[in-house]
Amino acid sequence: MSLINSSIKFPVTVIVAVLIITISGFIAINTVPVQLTPEVQQPVITVTTTWPGASPGEVEKEIIEKQEEYLKSIEGVLEMQSESHDNYGSVSLEFPVGTDLNSAFVRVSNKLNEVPFYPDNADRPTITTSGPFDRAIGWFVIKALDTTLYLPHMKTFIEDMVKPRMERIEGVSAINVFGGLEEQLHVTFDPARLASFGITVSQLTNALRSDNRDISGGDFSEGKRRYVVRTLSRYESIESVEQTVIAVKNGVPVKVLDIAKVELAYQKPLALVRHKGQTALAFNAQRQVGANVIEVMDNLVAEMEIINKEIMEPRGMRLENVYTETVYINSAIDLVFSNIYLGGFLAILTLFVFLRSKSAILVIGLAIPISIISTFLAMKIFGRSINVISLAGMAFAVGMVVDSSIVVLENIYRHMQMGKTRFKAAYEATQEVWGALLASTVTTVAVFLPIMFIEERAGQLFKDIAIAICSAIVIALLVSITVIPTLSARILRVNEGLTSGENKKNWLIRFADKVAAYVDYINKNMFRRVVAILSIVIVAISLTWFLLPDSEYLPNGNQNFVFGFMLPPPGYNIDEVVSIGKSIETQIEDLYNTPA
Repeated sequence: MSLINSSIKFPVTVIVAVLIITISGFIAINTVPVQLTPEVQQPVITVTTTWPGASPGEVEKEIIEKQEEYLKSIEGVLEMQSESHDNYGSVSLEFPVGTDLNSAFVRVSNKLNEVPFYPDNADRPTITTSGPFDRAIGWFVIKALDTTLYLPHMKTFIEDMVKPRMERIEGVSAINVFGGLEEQLHVTFDPARLASFGITVSQLTNALRSDNRDISGGDFSEGKRRYVVRTLSRYESIESVEQTVIAVKNGVPVKVLDIAKVELAYQKPLALVRHKGQTALAFNAQRQVGANVIEVMDNLVAEMEIINKEIMEPRGMRLENVYTETVYINSAIDLVFSNIYLGGFLAILTLFVFLRSKSAILVIGLAIPISIISTFLAMKIFGRSINVISLAGMAFAVGMVVDSSIVVLENIYRHMQMGKTRFKAAYEATQEVWGALLASTVTTVAVFLPIMFIEERAGQLFKDIAIAICSAIVIALLVSITVIPTLSARILRVNEGLTSGENKKNWLIRFADKVAAYVDYINKNMFRRVVAILSIVIVAISLTWFLLPDSEYLPNGNQNFVFGFMLPPPGYNIDEVVSIGKSIETQIEDLYNTPA
């Protein structure tokens, strides 16, 4: 084979090629996104509609049922689910894997526009492709340094000053703020005054609604110019609201200030965030698909420190990172890397036990890192990420990548023991076995290759492990027929002690002879062959049956993170729920105040 011969004759070319691929692999390690698990995408679009003050029954009847009537006819919807809660409702639409979300987004939006009307004070529906808790890589809490500061009133400030800066970080898709109160203009009317003027609540509401809007008046042309006419009447101050005319009674205009009090206040709390016994604000950070979690989280923490110094601490507040996904990701990835190192060490140790040749260990020892590091380059080319699944594939491949190299090296070693020169032994031995190595590699690739073309959840989850193993063993094949013969032709030495007569009493050789003799004994009789095969099969099935672990989608790793839910009786108001929460806080106070 010309590739084998060329590799042996031109070692500099082989070294340069190995260096280029290895350096590219190191670069890929630093540029490939790092995540806990692969991206498993199931196209889901969620429609959320907020209706302040409405009960779940009202939300379902007045909003959700109307939306479902139109959304159920959208092409390609696999499943539609809806939920109704106090103050809001949501409809989730699941599409087949591979659906263009942009196109589905437009179809959903068009169908929602066909809904004839919504309740008067309901917000327009919002359409998202992810929920506020999806892919949250970190949680941050805003704490008050000034005890007189009521943090829920600072929600607008956080959304205007902190949220945009966090969302500008590369890799962040959204920042979701929780627990604050938004400012509202309250018009509190006096029922007695309202009745004395003979004005109804509907008249008051209609007057405020009709005055608080801008109206387009069309356009007209004057000479060479075209003018657009608009009437601007939106409220810009409390005084403008107070001067709104509700009706005219006996020739006298009745204004809002005559029957009501207008003031700037905050909405009623629908939810509160508490942190270590104190009322707080919180927000989470969602990453973009394909973003490097560790890099994004590091940038978020760095930006948090800058925001604290520039705008938070001068105002008596401070941001604190209370949860990050990177701690568990780093520990999980470090564990898999340690398994890779351990597997490589054990493979080399086993080879040393059998060959007891330092030069052989050096040759094989170089083959393992070349194959594994080059696999990272393949992961980069295929657009995959470094995660526990892909690294597990590499860990599996550590033992597989040395198979081809060991076969070639052992054959070269055997030819050298036959008295051939190193160059001749390297060429002829590699030429002798490369066809079998190719067949072995192709059969292994054929097992894992179909996984790469499965679009369902299982395919998306295990595509990384298939790419990692296929890439590693293909690269290992190339290494075994290029690097191994090149190095063997120059540095491999035969351990003369293994061929001398006095060493035939070596325990390893005696053990190998006994195994070979026993195999020969079994093969001489058909009955013994059948019994041996059946025994192995029965033992294998029995061990598999008794030792088979419980099945689950993904193993539950220990993230050192406890998440508890408190479900109050239906109908409790927010004050009562907070009171229950405070009583729980007192019972677990020692846990979160105890230093780690």
